Amino acid sequence: MSHILIVDDEINIRKVVREYAEFEGYEVTEAENGMEAVNLCHDNDYDLIIMDVMMPRLDGYSACKEIRKTKNIPVIMLSARGEEYDKLFGFEIGIDDYVVKPFSPKELMARVKVALKRNQMPIEIPQQDKFTFEGLHVDIAGREVYVNGEKASMTPKEYDLLFFLVRNENIALSRDRLLEEVWGYDFFGDDRTVDTHIKMLRNSLGEYRKFIVTLRGMGYKFDAN
Repeated sequence: MSHILIVDDEINIRKVVREYAEFEGYEVTEAENGMEAVNLCHDNDYDLIIMDVMMPRLDGYSACKEIRKTKNIPVIMLSARGEEYDKLFGFEIGIDDYVVKPFSPKELMARVKVALKRNQMPIEIPQQDKFTFEGLHVDIAGREVYVNGEKASMTPKEYDLLFFLVRNENIALSRDRLLEEVWGYDFFGDDRTVDTHIKMLRNSLGEYRKFIVTLRGMGYKFDAN
């Protein structure tokens, strides 16, 4: 049985999410602020965290960063703010998903299932795991990327996205295909999820952003030629 930590200062939201989560068979613990969540994660292990962004004492982003110092727990953020900047910041600190309030509890549970499944999937190492494109060095097995000799600092999803693009060099990849293969689902994501992460990845690659080619109206491809 997966154990979920629900963190939100609104008791009604915690109550609704708990009801749906327990109906799905999950064990549930609640916290009403980020500081309480950090303390609970210090003393306990959870399979997934559903956490609001705006909370008293310690906001969700700060709590997530503090928890990630010692625990690698999937995090789904809840927020009333749906602007790209807010989502981008969340993905940059390594959250797994971002759900805008008001939300459908059924859809949230579907996202929970996806996040749990993805976190439990075995790591597959391709036969060729090291690639070099000019000054860009990609080590898939070691999960390392070097840009002109300097190690790049990227989020887990940026690594996953780059590795998939590199393994499929010169192949046109639709946004739906990227969602299905990199995120593990093809229904709950949207074009903005892919586009936001592509923007982050390009920033991390610096001058080698040129290798990620936009296919207007379709998606992207990795082209180092």
